[in-house]
Amino acid sequence: MKLTKNSIPAHQSFDFFISVNILLFGIMTTKVAIFEDNRLLREMLSELISGTQGLSCVGSFTDANNAIQKIQRNLPDVILMDIEMPGINGIEAVKIIKQHYPKILIIMQTVIEDDDHIFDAICSGASGYLLKTTAPARLLEAIQEASLGGSPMSPSVARKVLEKFSMFRLQSQKQEFDLSDREKEILQHLVKGMSYKMIADACFVSIDTVKFHIKNIYDKLHVNSKAEAVAKAFKSGLA
Repeated sequence: MKLTKNSIPAHQSFDFFISVNILLFGIMTTKVAIFEDNRLLREMLSELISGTQGLSCVGSFTDANNAIQKIQRNLPDVILMDIEMPGINGIEAVKIIKQHYPKILIIMQTVIEDDDHIFDAICSGASGYLLKTTAPARLLEAIQEASLGGSPMSPSVARKVLEKFSMFRLQSQKQEFDLSDREKEILQHLVKGMSYKMIADACFVSIDTVKFHIKNIYDKLHVNSKAEAVAKAFKSGLA
Protein backbone atom coordinates (compact mmCIF):
# COMPACT_ATOMS: atom_id res chain seq x y z
CA MET A 1 0.00 0.00 0.00
CA LYS A 2 1.30 3.45 -0.88
CA LEU A 3 1.64 5.67 2.17
CA THR A 4 0.59 9.27 1.92
CA LYS A 5 0.52 12.13 4.41
CA ASN A 6 -3.20 11.61 4.92
CA SER A 7 -2.80 7.88 5.52
CA ILE A 8 -0.69 8.49 8.66
CA PRO A 9 -2.61 9.61 11.76
CA ALA A 10 -1.27 12.90 13.14
CA HIS A 11 -0.46 11.44 16.56
CA GLN A 12 1.64 8.68 14.93
CA SER A 13 3.61 10.94 12.59
CA PHE A 14 6.64 11.23 14.90
CA ASP A 15 6.88 7.48 15.55
CA PHE A 16 6.41 6.82 11.83
CA PHE A 17 9.22 9.24 10.96
CA ILE A 18 11.58 7.64 13.46
CA SER A 19 10.72 4.14 12.21
CA VAL A 20 11.46 5.10 8.61
CA ASN A 21 14.81 6.60 9.63
CA ILE A 22 15.73 3.47 11.55
CA LEU A 23 14.94 1.34 8.51
CA LEU A 24 16.94 3.58 6.20
CA PHE A 25 19.88 4.60 8.35
CA GLY A 26 19.94 2.26 11.34
CA ILE A 27 19.24 3.13 14.97
CA MET A 28 19.40 6.89 15.51
CA THR A 29 19.13 8.45 18.94
CA THR A 30 18.76 12.18 19.53
CA LYS A 31 20.13 13.18 22.93
CA VAL A 32 18.04 15.79 24.71
CA ALA A 33 18.77 17.89 27.81
CA ILE A 34 16.18 19.86 29.78
CA PHE A 35 16.57 23.14 31.68
CA GLU A 36 13.35 23.79 33.61
CA ASP A 37 12.82 25.07 37.16
CA ASN A 38 9.29 23.65 37.48
CA ARG A 39 9.85 20.20 38.99
CA LEU A 40 6.62 18.60 37.78
CA LEU A 41 7.07 19.86 34.23
CA ARG A 42 10.74 18.88 34.24
CA GLU A 43 9.91 15.34 35.34
CA MET A 44 7.09 15.07 32.81
CA LEU A 45 9.37 16.17 29.97
CA SER A 46 12.08 13.76 31.08
CA GLU A 47 9.62 10.84 31.14
CA LEU A 48 8.15 11.85 27.77
CA ILE A 49 11.55 11.99 26.09
CA SER A 50 12.92 8.85 27.76
CA GLY A 51 9.83 6.92 26.73
CA THR A 52 10.00 7.96 23.09
CA GLN A 53 11.74 5.84 20.49
CA GLY A 54 14.72 7.63 18.98
CA LEU A 55 15.13 10.07 21.89
CA SER A 56 17.23 9.92 25.03
CA CYS A 57 17.16 12.32 27.98
CA VAL A 58 20.81 12.93 28.96
CA GLY A 59 20.25 15.65 31.54
CA SER A 60 17.53 17.41 33.52
CA PHE A 61 18.43 20.60 35.36
CA THR A 62 16.60 23.06 37.61
CA ASP A 63 18.61 26.09 36.46
CA ALA A 64 21.17 27.20 33.87
CA ASN A 65 23.89 28.22 36.32
CA ASN A 66 27.14 26.54 35.27
CA ALA A 67 25.33 25.24 32.20
CA ILE A 68 28.53 24.20 30.40
CA GLN A 69 29.66 22.00 33.27
CA LYS A 70 26.20 20.45 33.48
CA ILE A 71 26.04 19.35 29.84
CA GLN A 72 29.66 18.60 28.96
CA ARG A 73 29.73 15.11 30.50
CA ASN A 74 27.13 13.89 28.02
CA LEU A 75 26.63 16.51 25.32
CA PRO A 76 23.04 16.75 24.06
CA ASP A 77 22.02 17.22 20.44
CA VAL A 78 19.00 19.30 21.47
CA ILE A 79 18.23 21.35 24.58
CA LEU A 80 14.79 22.36 25.82
CA MET A 81 15.41 25.67 27.56
CA ASP A 82 13.10 27.58 29.89
CA ILE A 83 13.55 31.37 29.96
CA GLU A 84 12.66 32.44 33.50
CA MET A 85 14.89 30.50 35.89
CA PRO A 86 16.72 31.45 39.08
CA GLY A 87 20.18 32.83 38.41
CA ILE A 88 21.13 32.91 34.73
CA ASN A 89 18.02 33.13 32.54
CA GLY A 90 17.48 30.95 29.51
CA ILE A 91 18.42 33.59 26.94
CA GLU A 92 21.79 34.24 28.61
CA ALA A 93 22.30 30.48 28.82
CA VAL A 94 21.73 30.16 25.07
CA LYS A 95 24.51 32.68 24.41
CA ILE A 96 26.92 30.85 26.71
CA ILE A 97 26.18 27.40 25.36
CA LYS A 98 26.37 28.54 21.74
CA GLN A 99 29.79 30.10 22.36
CA HIS A 100 31.16 26.75 23.53
CA TYR A 101 29.02 24.34 21.51
CA PRO A 102 27.61 26.10 18.41
CA LYS A 103 26.21 22.86 16.96
CA ILE A 104 23.89 22.16 19.89
CA LEU A 105 20.31 23.01 18.97
CA ILE A 106 18.29 24.91 21.57
CA ILE A 107 14.50 25.16 21.65
CA MET A 108 13.07 27.76 24.00
CA GLN A 109 10.06 26.47 25.90
CA THR A 110 8.25 29.10 27.91
CA VAL A 111 4.97 30.73 28.88
CA ILE A 112 6.35 34.09 27.76
CA GLU A 113 5.09 35.30 24.37
CA ASP A 114 6.68 38.73 24.66
CA ASP A 115 8.22 40.14 21.44
CA ASP A 116 11.50 41.11 23.12
CA HIS A 117 12.00 37.66 24.63
CA ILE A 118 11.22 35.97 21.33
CA PHE A 119 13.70 38.01 19.32
CA ASP A 120 16.37 38.08 22.00
CA ALA A 121 16.22 34.28 22.07
CA ILE A 122 16.39 33.95 18.29
CA CYS A 123 19.22 36.47 18.00
CA SER A 124 21.11 34.63 20.73
CA GLY A 125 21.06 31.46 18.65
CA ALA A 126 17.90 29.57 19.63
CA SER A 127 16.68 27.17 16.93
CA GLY A 128 13.02 27.27 17.95
CA TYR A 129 10.50 28.80 20.33
CA LEU A 130 7.57 26.86 21.76
CA LEU A 131 4.97 27.80 24.33
CA LYS A 132 4.57 25.49 27.31
CA THR A 133 0.99 24.88 26.23
CA THR A 134 2.37 22.94 23.23
CA ALA A 135 0.97 19.41 23.07
CA PRO A 136 3.45 16.61 23.89
CA ALA A 137 3.17 15.10 20.40
CA ARG A 138 4.00 18.46 18.81
CA LEU A 139 6.94 18.91 21.20
CA LEU A 140 8.40 15.58 20.08
CA GLU A 141 7.93 16.57 16.45
CA ALA A 142 9.64 19.90 17.16
CA ILE A 143 12.73 18.13 18.54
CA GLN A 144 12.96 16.05 15.36
CA GLU A 145 12.26 19.11 13.21
CA ALA A 146 15.12 21.01 14.83
CA SER A 147 17.42 18.00 14.38
CA LEU A 148 16.70 18.11 10.65
CA GLY A 149 17.59 21.79 10.37
CA GLY A 150 14.15 23.30 10.96
CA SER A 151 13.07 26.09 13.29
CA PRO A 152 9.98 24.90 15.16
CA MET A 153 7.73 27.63 16.53
CA SER A 154 4.29 27.81 18.05
CA PRO A 155 1.85 29.37 15.52
CA SER A 156 1.37 32.57 17.53
CA VAL A 157 5.14 32.99 17.86
CA ALA A 158 5.69 32.38 14.15
CA ARG A 159 3.13 35.08 13.38
CA LYS A 160 4.95 37.55 15.63
CA VAL A 161 8.23 36.74 13.89
CA LEU A 162 6.71 37.38 10.46
CA GLU A 163 5.14 40.63 11.62
CA LYS A 164 8.43 41.77 13.15
CA PHE A 165 10.47 41.03 10.04
CA SER A 166 7.87 42.74 7.90
CA MET A 167 8.21 45.81 10.12
CA PHE A 168 12.01 45.60 9.87
CA ARG A 169 11.72 45.50 6.08
CA LEU A 170 9.57 48.62 5.98
CA GLN A 171 11.85 50.43 8.42
CA SER A 172 14.88 49.43 6.36
CA GLN A 173 13.33 50.81 3.21
CA LYS A 174 12.48 54.07 4.96
CA GLN A 175 15.97 54.45 6.39
CA GLU A 176 17.63 53.51 3.12
CA PHE A 177 15.68 55.91 0.92
CA ASP A 178 14.29 58.57 3.27
CA LEU A 179 12.43 60.38 0.50
CA SER A 180 10.59 63.58 1.35
CA ASP A 181 6.90 63.93 0.54
CA ARG A 182 7.73 66.13 -2.44
CA GLU A 183 10.31 63.61 -3.70
CA LYS A 184 7.80 60.77 -3.38
CA GLU A 185 5.28 62.84 -5.32
CA ILE A 186 7.76 63.56 -8.12
CA LEU A 187 8.84 59.91 -8.21
CA GLN A 188 5.21 58.90 -8.71
CA HIS A 189 5.02 61.28 -11.66
CA LEU A 190 8.20 59.76 -13.10
CA VAL A 191 6.64 56.31 -12.80
CA LYS A 192 3.65 57.59 -14.80
CA GLY A 193 6.03 58.65 -17.57
CA MET A 194 5.54 62.40 -17.17
CA SER A 195 8.13 64.83 -18.53
CA TYR A 196 9.96 67.38 -16.37
CA LYS A 197 7.65 70.14 -17.68
CA MET A 198 4.54 68.11 -16.95
CA ILE A 199 5.81 67.37 -13.44
CA ALA A 200 6.59 71.06 -12.90
CA ASP A 201 3.07 72.03 -13.97
CA ALA A 202 1.49 69.35 -11.80
CA CYS A 203 3.49 70.37 -8.73
CA PHE A 204 3.29 74.12 -9.40
CA VAL A 205 7.08 74.50 -9.33
CA SER A 206 9.78 75.40 -11.84
CA ILE A 207 11.57 72.86 -14.03
CA ASP A 208 14.81 73.67 -12.19
CA THR A 209 13.12 72.72 -8.92
CA VAL A 210 11.97 69.45 -10.46
CA LYS A 211 15.52 68.74 -11.62
CA PHE A 212 16.81 69.50 -8.12
CA HIS A 213 14.38 67.01 -6.54
CA ILE A 214 15.10 64.34 -9.16
CA LYS A 215 18.83 64.62 -8.49
CA ASN A 216 18.11 64.02 -4.79
CA ILE A 217 15.88 61.07 -5.67
CA TYR A 218 18.64 59.51 -7.77
CA ASP A 219 21.12 59.96 -4.92
CA LYS A 220 18.81 58.42 -2.31
CA LEU A 221 17.79 55.50 -4.53
CA HIS A 222 21.40 54.96 -5.64
CA VAL A 223 20.47 55.12 -9.34
CA ASN A 224 21.70 57.16 -12.32
CA SER A 225 18.73 57.39 -14.66
CA LYS A 226 14.98 57.74 -14.86
CA ALA A 227 14.62 54.11 -15.98
CA GLU A 228 16.62 52.87 -12.99
CA ALA A 229 14.62 55.09 -10.63
CA VAL A 230 11.33 53.74 -11.95
CA ALA A 231 12.55 50.15 -11.70
CA LYS A 232 13.76 50.73 -8.13
CA ALA A 233 10.43 52.30 -7.24
CA PHE A 234 8.53 49.20 -8.37
CA LYS A 235 10.98 46.77 -6.78
CA SER A 236 10.93 48.56 -3.44
CA GLY A 237 7.19 49.09 -3.28
CA LEU A 238 7.46 52.84 -3.69
CA ALA A 239 5.33 52.87 -6.85
